[in-house]
Amino acid sequence: MATDPSPQIPMRVSSKRSNNSIHPVDVETPPVRTPTPIIYREIKHFKKWIPWLVPAFVVANTVMFIITMYVNNCPKNSVSCVADFLGRFSFQPFKENPLLGPSSATLLKMGALHVKEVVDGDQGWRLITCNWLHGGVFHLLANMLSLLVIGIRLEREFGFIRVGLIYIISGFGGSLMSALFLQSNISVGASGALFGILGCMLSELITNWTIYANKVASFVTLLIIIAVNLAVGILPHVDNFAHIGGFLTGFLLGFVFLIRPQFGWVSQRYAPPGHSSSARPKFKKYQCILWAVSLILVIVGLSLGLVMLLRGVNANDHCSWCHYLSCVPTSRWSCNTEPAYCSSTQLGSQVNVTCSTNGRTTTYFLPGASSSKIQSLCSQQCS
Repeated sequence: MATDPSPQIPMRVSSKRSNNSIHPVDVETPPVRTPTPIIYREIKHFKKWIPWLVPAFVVANTVMFIITMYVNNCPKNSVSCVADFLGRFSFQPFKENPLLGPSSATLLKMGALHVKEVVDGDQGWRLITCNWLHGGVFHLLANMLSLLVIGIRLEREFGFIRVGLIYIISGFGGSLMSALFLQSNISVGASGALFGILGCMLSELITNWTIYANKVASFVTLLIIIAVNLAVGILPHVDNFAHIGGFLTGFLLGFVFLIRPQFGWVSQRYAPPGHSSSARPKFKKYQCILWAVSLILVIVGLSLGLVMLLRGVNANDHCSWCHYLSCVPTSRWSCNTEPAYCSSTQLGSQVNVTCSTNGRTTTYFLPGASSSKIQSLCSQQCS
């Protein structure tokens, strides 16, 4: 049987016989509800920041090193220099500074940390300025490359204010611990602030544990990185107390500054209108406890350490084994890092320099020897 493929249109027949016309039924089309468009926006609590402060820190440290080398003026103040073609930017001899950098006297002049100057000279600002100075090119490159690698990622996640505060306060904490334990040497470098960044990464992972995937692998990896870097600090001429102090300060600050709301609260806050769910607190209870305890420990710890330092307390007197945290003596190296002291006699152009540490005496023929040149010879004699 043939079928009519045309669509069936409802028909209305007029009841009046005088008019036999047939018309299609006027069907009223029901109104179509258009769904409310969903507006996607970046969640405030997890938005990405454009990092600029960490690169600015790198530039500032580099500029300070260039200024330090200009002030150092090796050709004028030393008998010999490395890379003479650089003129006044040339480096001290390798025996005096193997890191390709300035002399200790120049670093002290520029603001290096020295406990005697802080306590007796009322120069507490050195606890901050020492973090912007570096002992040499190798020292600067190692710190700045590490800062770029880990600092930019952190600033992108949490913004420049929080990362900047952690960097500055951790550097201060590292300087404070270094000054309490290493009171005979000068100290420079951004290592304390850098270890503070590592410490806050660890505490950030702990306090925001529930929002991360692969959290155990990240935790173990971060622990290995921190352990390796702290282990390097047991070598001589490395200020591991600044590393430890900066790490502990940054670790506590991470619980204070890098706390994130739990996902349940964020989802509830940004849910579309009409969505109902049980109210959830912004932060978990353990996050609040860690925040309060860490804030108290940071304030009390830094305040107590500063008071002890200004009163001239030597922390080694209260901890006989703590010096091993910064250097472990072996048959290959010594942990004696006392500053060089020499006695010198001068007769015409002949200068006799005797190191008080090892008793070694050397005679130099040096016309017009200045005190800075004799100090440079002393550093080489005692190395």
